[in-house]
Amino acid sequence: MGLVEGKVCLVTGGASNPGLGHAIAHKLASEGASVIVTDVDGEGAERTAAEINAQGGQAQAWAQDVTDEALWDETIGRIRAEYGKLDALINNAGIAVLKTLPELTLADYNRQLLVNMTSVFLGTQKAVALMRETGVKGSIINMSSVAALVGVPACSAYAAAKGGVIGFTKTVASETAAEGIRCNTIHPGLIDTNMQRQSSVDNPEEYVKLNDAVPMGYMGPPHSIADAALFLVSDLSTYMTGAQMVIDGGLINQ
Repeated sequence: MGLVEGKVCLVTGGASNPGLGHAIAHKLASEGASVIVTDVDGEGAERTAAEINAQGGQAQAWAQDVTDEALWDETIGRIRAEYGKLDALINNAGIAVLKTLPELTLADYNRQLLVNMTSVFLGTQKAVALMRETGVKGSIINMSSVAALVGVPACSAYAAAKGGVIGFTKTVASETAAEGIRCNTIHPGLIDTNMQRQSSVDNPEEYVKLNDAVPMGYMGPPHSIADAALFLVSDLSTYMTGAQMVIDGGLINQ
């Protein structure tokens, strides 16, 4: 029996491969969860779900723009209708526009806050409402970053959004703890994903410096983040809320 057998889990931003959402969806399904994979790239999300089903797991995929409140209502409503509950939400969808302060435009800043922070608010609010309605002691995982914990050049807007995720998550954790609904953050370091590979193009000098600074000597694999998500979704972490899980090979331990 898997660690999350019978749980219903929603993973946003699950299309990109290699990517954190893709790895998390696979990991949860391999441990017995029914997984809903969403992404603005609906075809990519369908590929992820198809891979999971081909491996004997249970998954389906829906197109979703996580910045659209109406689509959140539709997604949560569909989960209520088809599954009757939601055990876990992994707010993973995100973008990174890496520019130094003089180069950063207001549009760049606003877009990153919308995708990386506002979407977390929308998803968390809707998921908590469903968990309360159905009496589920659920788990919400909000993806932050080590960029929210230390200064990383060219990450000001990204860090602002991810830092906001920390404060938001801690507040929600305090509001929902008595009901057994847990809300935690994961803070990936340098992980080998398509987003990270793009940063090597956007900000190559800083990318090389950061890679050289990882004490463990290598970029982390996506499954290292998926393993943490599995722990936070499972009943192994039922006394853990408002916490920050840093998974970075020792990068910020300098």
